[in-house]
Amino acid sequence: MCQVCNSRDLEMVLGLGHQAPCHALLSREDLDRPEATYPLNMIRCRLCGLVQLDYVIDGREIYYPDYPYRSGITKELADHHLRLSTDVVRRFNLPKDSLVVDIGSNDGTLLRGFKRQGMRVLGVEPTNIARIAVKDGIDTFQTFFTEHTGREIVGQHGTARVVTATNVFAHRAELGSFIRGIEHLLADDGIFVIENHYLLSIVEQFQYDTTYHEHLRSYSLKPLIQLFDYYNLTVVDANRVASYGGSLRVIVAKGRGHSPSPGLTALLQEEKEAGLYDSETYVKFRRQVLRTKRDLYRLALEAESKGQRFVGNSCPGRCATLLNYVGIDADLMPYIAEQPTSLKLGKFLPGKHIPVVRNDVLFEEQPDWVVLLAWHYWQPISADLRRRGLKSKMVVPLPEVQVVTE
Repeated sequence: MCQVCNSRDLEMVLGLGHQAPCHALLSREDLDRPEATYPLNMIRCRLCGLVQLDYVIDGREIYYPDYPYRSGITKELADHHLRLSTDVVRRFNLPKDSLVVDIGSNDGTLLRGFKRQGMRVLGVEPTNIARIAVKDGIDTFQTFFTEHTGREIVGQHGTARVVTATNVFAHRAELGSFIRGIEHLLADDGIFVIENHYLLSIVEQFQYDTTYHEHLRSYSLKPLIQLFDYYNLTVVDANRVASYGGSLRVIVAKGRGHSPSPGLTALLQEEKEAGLYDSETYVKFRRQVLRTKRDLYRLALEAESKGQRFVGNSCPGRCATLLNYVGIDADLMPYIAEQPTSLKLGKFLPGKHIPVVRNDVLFEEQPDWVVLLAWHYWQPISADLRRRGLKSKMVVPLPEVQVVTE
């Protein structure tokens, strides 16, 4: 059933097999225990156009207490969050001491930007990453956001002028409770700012690796507009942003009857012209995904047959989807290198059990091939690795398999 309009007229976009949750990294002891996997399939609603998963895992299993993702350790993402906070404060002329609430606030990176500009800030984060934010002076509710949470915040802190949810709104299964919580939490002149992976960017760049169990929905504008129309909220503006390989930023205002911005109207037209609501578009998407899968696997096999080292760099959640779908395991990729501040060090990738190690090893070993698994940031990453002395050939796996030698 469609998670927005409840239609049962659904079609398969891409089957990615059975996979473990992408952030369910394993300890060495876990390697000898059974590993839970679940269906991972992209399906599309022919009625409203929503692309979603066909199987939903309980959020408490996905966002477990020791969830290892931190937004603040990726410079490009931290810089993006700072720009977002600055843009929102300037655009909506927020007075000092306005309340800003970030849902899924992680380590408080986004809220630090608002706090520097004189805003009162409050995070809502269900995992133990909340403790990092609190230690850094960001007041945080350690819980999932629901209608009850929204009412509780209003009772303690008052209504919010701005509520943000960056790479969170597509992740929660209980949409009704979540959106009713937003309705209660927002001031009458308040705005809800959403950022999520954008379906148009996913289709244009064959980003099948954005599909994992956290990402229940891949949004485009039409289903989002329809969704908020069920509530006392209106989508008033939208634009494309570069984060995560192409995201959609949406501004939602409280109340009904707000006029759409020219940018919103133009982006709706761009979606239409791109064929985003046509089934044939997804047939072509699936065909291209299969080609990139074969190309990367072939490169890994060729390296192995020549006795060459073929390793990974960076361990974003999306790389679990990519490596499990392509079929690259620890025999073909002996390790994934991560920065020293990562909470994933010493763990093993779900499914393929590739160890995650400190990235110092890259400069000591100088492997033949380094696959840039955070490929959406490949240019600054490759420049940094070259600056630090890496001589290896680097591989960008998407949207086309590309070898970078300089």
